[in-house]
Amino acid sequence: MELAIRNHTGSSSVQVSDAVFGVEYKPGLVHQVVVAYLAGARSGTKAQKNRSAVSGGGAKPWRQKGTGRARSGTSRSPIWRSGGVTFAAQPRDFAQKVNRKMYRGAVRSILSELVRAERLVVAPELSLETHKTKELLALLKTYEVKDVLILTDGFDDKVFLAARNLPHVDVLSAQEVDPVSMMAFDHVLATEAAIKKLEERLA
Repeated sequence: MELAIRNHTGSSSVQVSDAVFGVEYKPGLVHQVVVAYLAGARSGTKAQKNRSAVSGGGAKPWRQKGTGRARSGTSRSPIWRSGGVTFAAQPRDFAQKVNRKMYRGAVRSILSELVRAERLVVAPELSLETHKTKELLALLKTYEVKDVLILTDGFDDKVFLAARNLPHVDVLSAQEVDPVSMMAFDHVLATEAAIKKLEERLA
């Protein structure tokens, strides 16, 4: 299949593989991969102290009988002030296993849906003379995109610096793109070289 390249000198296109940019959309697979990706980003470091981890409370507060008060074995019981937490949170790993075939299949599915929905914009190249945000905004205006993920074939410091102050613009290289980022924006603006690298990565 062919993807149209937006330029101001004339019409052109780039030939891409149907196996990467023309597959059926699989919402179940995409959902599973996105959930696994977001779960892997969780730190899982929250922790609370249960009654055995709270210091003190070794001696019985008072004798079992004869005081007129309820029996108690430790002052670090969860019902006491400064006591332990009943069901204390412990550090855990939220990572979910997703094999490489599933991950690549989900990315292909997302790319194909972006093409069908006309949310994937291909540019011949993205070159800025300076790292000014004003220059990048003018460039994005020519492509008629605002909420956009910019994909480059490699790290471009000028594009990165120009976009870092824009709340609805992000810049990633073709090697580090992920499913969540591609779905988080209204449009994906990719260079022709980035499209080729994505095709090589997912072929």
